[in-house]
Amino acid sequence: MTSSSNQFVQKLWNYCNILRDDGLSYGDYVEQLTYLLFLKMDDERTKEPYNQKSSIPKKYNWQNLLDQEGAELETNYILTLQELGKEEGIIGVIFRKAQNKIQDPAKLRKLIVELIDKENWLSLEADVKGDAYEGLLEKNAADVKGGAGQYFTPRALINAIVEVMNPQPGMKIHDPACGTGGFLLSAYNYIVKNSKLNRDQKEELKHKTFSGNEIVPMAARLCVMNLYLHGVNGIDNPISPDDSLKKNPGAIYDMILTNPPFGKQSSETFITDEGDVAKQDLVIVRDDFWAKTSNKQLNFLQHVRSILKTSGRASIVLPDNVLFEGGAGETIRKKLMETCDLHTILRLPTGLFYAQGVKANVLFFDKRPAQKEHATSKIWIYDLRTNKHFTLKESPLQLEDLRDFIKSYNPENRHQRKENERFKSFSYDEILKRDKTNLDIFWLKDESLDDLDKLPAPEIIAEEIVDDLENALEQLKEIGEDLK
Repeated sequence: MTSSSNQFVQKLWNYCNILRDDGLSYGDYVEQLTYLLFLKMDDERTKEPYNQKSSIPKKYNWQNLLDQEGAELETNYILTLQELGKEEGIIGVIFRKAQNKIQDPAKLRKLIVELIDKENWLSLEADVKGDAYEGLLEKNAADVKGGAGQYFTPRALINAIVEVMNPQPGMKIHDPACGTGGFLLSAYNYIVKNSKLNRDQKEELKHKTFSGNEIVPMAARLCVMNLYLHGVNGIDNPISPDDSLKKNPGAIYDMILTNPPFGKQSSETFITDEGDVAKQDLVIVRDDFWAKTSNKQLNFLQHVRSILKTSGRASIVLPDNVLFEGGAGETIRKKLMETCDLHTILRLPTGLFYAQGVKANVLFFDKRPAQKEHATSKIWIYDLRTNKHFTLKESPLQLEDLRDFIKSYNPENRHQRKENERFKSFSYDEILKRDKTNLDIFWLKDESLDDLDKLPAPEIIAEEIVDDLENALEQLKEIGEDLK
């Protein structure tokens, strides 16, 4: 992030500290800032030199808010949020289920007049305002209470994944669980930096390349605003609020980059005959899926394979259970290796995500045309977990920590690779001989087993035990279902 972006973030954040006194969380602040920024930038588009027509009704526009104060301002702001949430397109996504969280009208006016109206936002470079907004999202994600950490993937990891995936101009790039848009923006920045684009290609890159799905209104609005501030998609809306897993849009994408939400089960809440609130597992049934399961991550893996074009490429962040779970998990792993070239797995260390103790991996695969032979011949596994220790604040993952993985992956020609201490290959036949086609493979000695001082924190160990018990329970449930 540039120094000017840093100053900008600090300025925006100082206003947040004022509003924190009224009980506003970081997430609430970023949301309110999003509504007001969008209205201000829409107002700027109607003036010189842009002279564009606004899609926002006059009684709900920026000028209307600017002309009011006190209780009148508060009432009008609440009405503005409600009514704009009913609109179509990008306006509807930004303001969907929007609520006013700033209880003091004087502070609301201060935010409108002193912070936002003083800047000419459209004249700022896209990387300045975009980086500033990304900075706010990162601070919001780090907020323990009420932050949006579950929608935030570490940027170093995103950038490393994008670098080895090497997206190109003209591709259709999609994220079916896009959170705040990190993967889409990283791919956009990578293409801009590494390609010489003519005017038509720049337009295509901004308006016809990227798309995503995000069912959580808060994350969707942050994502759309993030893209908007970076100059991606302009006033069009590239983000759908629909649940990705509900239907198959067809094999339409050249590249998928995604980190689906953690939490193994898809479930729905219902009211029992006795009036109690209960939950039941939601099994996704789709003709294009190999197996029926309520495991959300296994379903995302099947979905990603379905929506890739033949020869399309994917990278997906998934928890360990996807690598070893029996039943549907084993079926899906075998089918994936038969129909796709599952060529690389990156074993991630703990301490990267805001959900504590999460053990995750990145699966890289290419979809292949139908053929008699299995598409996967060997799987390369890079172990970035054993004897690696990261934390979110004291020792966060940096891009430098992933340099050896990028070099080992060899994105220029991944068919010419060399094994090293952390990077090993396993043949298709070796994998099939493993119990349940288990892909959770490791070979390095864990030093913490010999040195008690190097053991993970107690809360992480407890989290891992709970996770293992949940996995065991899930497999027992599947056995029970099979016996019925």
